Amino acid sequence: MTVSVVALLMCVPVQAQTVPSATPTAQSAPEDTPIINDADFDVALPPLEETVAPALPVQTEAAPAPDAPTPDTTIATETPEDALPPVTATEDTELDAPLPALAGYDVQPNTALVTEDVLPEIRYATVVDGLHEVALNDEFKKLSSLQSGKGKAVNVTMVRARATEDEALILRLLKSEGYYDGTVTTTITTPTDKSGTSLPNATVQAHITVVPGPAYRFGLIMANANPTLPPDLIRNALPLKTGDQIIATQVLAAEANVSVVMQQSGYPFSKVGTRDILLDGAKLTGDYTLEVDTGNRSRFGGFKSEGSEAFGADHVAVMTRFRKGDLYDNRQVDDLREALVATGLFRSVAVEPVATGTFGEDGTEYVDLLVHQQKGPARTLAAEVGYGTGEGFTATASWQNRNLFPPEGALIVTGALGTKTQDLTTTFRRSNAKKRDRTFQLSASAGHNVYDSYEAYTVGFSGLVSRVSTPLWQKVWTWSYGFDITASKEATSGLKDFLGEADSFYVAALPTKLAYDRSDSLLNPATGYRASAEVTPQISLSGGGSSVRTILDASYYHPMGAKAVIAARTRLGFVVGGNLEDIAPSRRLYAGGGGSVRGYGYQQLGPKDDTLDPTGGLSFFEASVEYRYRFGDLGIVPFIDIGQAYTSTTPSFKDLRVGVGIGARMYTNFGPIRIDIATPVKRNKEAGEPLIALYVGIGQAF
Repeated sequence: MTVSVVALLMCVPVQAQTVPSATPTAQSAPEDTPIINDADFDVALPPLEETVAPALPVQTEAAPAPDAPTPDTTIATETPEDALPPVTATEDTELDAPLPALAGYDVQPNTALVTEDVLPEIRYATVVDGLHEVALNDEFKKLSSLQSGKGKAVNVTMVRARATEDEALILRLLKSEGYYDGTVTTTITTPTDKSGTSLPNATVQAHITVVPGPAYRFGLIMANANPTLPPDLIRNALPLKTGDQIIATQVLAAEANVSVVMQQSGYPFSKVGTRDILLDGAKLTGDYTLEVDTGNRSRFGGFKSEGSEAFGADHVAVMTRFRKGDLYDNRQVDDLREALVATGLFRSVAVEPVATGTFGEDGTEYVDLLVHQQKGPARTLAAEVGYGTGEGFTATASWQNRNLFPPEGALIVTGALGTKTQDLTTTFRRSNAKKRDRTFQLSASAGHNVYDSYEAYTVGFSGLVSRVSTPLWQKVWTWSYGFDITASKEATSGLKDFLGEADSFYVAALPTKLAYDRSDSLLNPATGYRASAEVTPQISLSGGGSSVRTILDASYYHPMGAKAVIAARTRLGFVVGGNLEDIAPSRRLYAGGGGSVRGYGYQQLGPKDDTLDPTGGLSFFEASVEYRYRFGDLGIVPFIDIGQAYTSTTPSFKDLRVGVGIGARMYTNFGPIRIDIATPVKRNKEAGEPLIALYVGIGQAF
């Protein structure tokens, strides 16, 4: 510090001044001794005529002696010829005006002079040694500054800066894999080949050398927490083992698993705290300790609701799969939230546990579930257009209010207008009716259908209790049962005969269906299988007797790699009891069409009358195989279908018809849009069968 101060002082210029001493020293001359005598002083004075007066006279006043006369200090001077004239004030108004504001000038830089195109550029090569042996080279390339620069830089300094960033990156990657003693060095050199010749494509080379060092492994593994039930809950939820390498991703995953398992095991307010890993460089181990705040062990209590409500807390309780007093499980809370979302009544909905401070006899605390609701619009307009050979064009539109009669009481009006069908249906539907996933509905309908097989005017009233799948909530087991009362006027030979030969049918039926679904998607399955059975006892109120209609359906889906699926389906139907003539044409069994045997018209397979119009039968058999290949959002589907309808009560499997074709798929977020083109196999082709059949719809064929 002293040196710095001295040096600073040496840099300061000093003007020497003589200061007379106030107190004479021992070596001082006597006060009356003159410094210079008068003769020497006169000799030293210059001649008076050589003295030049200063440009500006300087007047010096000295204090006169008390008794001395006042001297005459006036000195006559002359102005030299080269003296400057006196300064006078100007009267130029522009010079006197204030300077303009700086903002008035254009101070934008001239960017045309400096552009990226004219910046100097060098090329560099990057070589990394030592990362392959610890399998971090690929991860380094994804994050490297040198790699992201693509071998180009402005100068060597930029290359060095990128290399410095990569050194820090490599150290972080090494530590993330348990290499805490790793070292990284970088050298910037001129790249050469094996012979020592400089490489032409790179100006410099950044050579990074990595020495990972030994890997550290887990020593002791402990959790610092209050006692739990069971006692080893936290340790069992922490999937780390002594002797395993300390890898950051595995540590983070293990800690996340602790949080999940705790909230699934009765601890809704548990929190995973900080971790501590104490490294031992001699043993190359790390003792791991995790802080966990368990909170109180809890059980389900009641329900609360707040916000803009679609329905109250009492209906929320209906939608749960647990009972009050069950041990808290966060999976049940997530399931409840998904059920609330599936109602379609909310803009947003969230469920969270709230401590009540009430404890049971076993010391567990009851927690309420608070539902934050923000209801959305309940009314929906929808439309759909489809086409099928034999079915023609059909446009369907619907209006519904999903919560007109809370909770979840919907009114739905649906109308269909097409070349072959026209109908109007009004439905009241109560979702989650007194029980989760149970739906109750009543419907009234009136319609007119015109097909080659029959023409019918129909009115009906039906009721149904069901548990069904939806695209948002696919279920394994689904079922339904209900009633159907229908009055119709039907004929089998078209409008001409309908006017004079139509028969009236009055039917009461009890439709029942049970289905099992282990596929991975409702509209676009790629793996798994499905099976269903539909049984409908029915009786003719006009004296036609009774019968039981049964349809069995099974399908299987097998993935062939990531892009292809083999799909197969078979259907079997039969009617037991009653004669064919006593059963209304609309309730008979048919085959052919987009959901049956493609390549043939809708309901065109089976027994026919003298005019080759189908009459329907008492049984049928169908089978299909598809190869679904997808590339991006598009797909191609070659397929083959076989089937036939029979007048016997059981299928005879004779005279099977075969259709082959190819389909296109456009995959969307709500399901695939399907376009299928098929043709009958020519050796089975009969008169009147189409050469090509076209089918358009939403979702796979099965």
